[in-house]
Amino acid sequence: MARMGGRRHLRSFAIPGFWPIPRKEQFWAPKPSPGPHPVERSLPLLVVIRDILKYAGTSREARRIIGRGAIMVDGKPRKDYTYPVGLMDVIEIPETGEAYRVIPFPGSFFKLHPIPREEASFKLCRIEDKSTVKGGHVQLHFHDGRNHLIRVSDPTNPVEDKYRTLGTVKLAIPIQEILDYVPLENGKLAIVTSGRNVGRVGRIVEVKPGLRRYRRIVTLEDSRGETFQTSLNYIFVIGDEKPLISLPEGAWQ
Repeated sequence: MARMGGRRHLRSFAIPGFWPIPRKEQFWAPKPSPGPHPVERSLPLLVVIRDILKYAGTSREARRIIGRGAIMVDGKPRKDYTYPVGLMDVIEIPETGEAYRVIPFPGSFFKLHPIPREEASFKLCRIEDKSTVKGGHVQLHFHDGRNHLIRVSDPTNPVEDKYRTLGTVKLAIPIQEILDYVPLENGKLAIVTSGRNVGRVGRIVEVKPGLRRYRRIVTLEDSRGETFQTSLNYIFVIGDEKPLISLPEGAWQ
């Protein structure tokens, strides 16, 4: 009988290139569990603790740290060592007072950027899609698998629905309350999440029309006045006049 479903294990030669694991020293690698981020765009929590933050020397030590709930992701303790950590997630270690945000970074795809504790109380979520549910209310679908219900008083004239696809919301965690909203428009600040210009920050100059999202080209201008282009699929709005989150030094001045 054929095997049904995906494999529970992952060989090291098949891991994404941005994982900080030597492929020829280990045969197996932890496979991220099904969750808010896909395998090719996430890191298992074990790799974050052992290979990036260096809190453990072996996978057994990392699993013990994670298993006792010492690591929080988006305001909740995560005890699954294969929990997938991805774009804009907030990682906290209450015992040490450290907090990090996962952001795109040139050359390494993802980076854990240290942030102050007060900034760890929220995260940015991109609106991937919208749908209308029973009662005429609007449901927002975010890039990390979250859903948020916008209740409208009059379904025929939903004035409460000011949110548009590919805009960004500032979401309080873990209570999931919307604190702010920035639409995808010319003049807004955005960070590139993939492609050749991954990690670059710029102000949106133009969004060319197209049939598909990935075919639409966006032109941005960085803080030095240089322009570059990328796919609309890779654009993540992070602010209006100033970024809503702290960025690495030199990313935006």
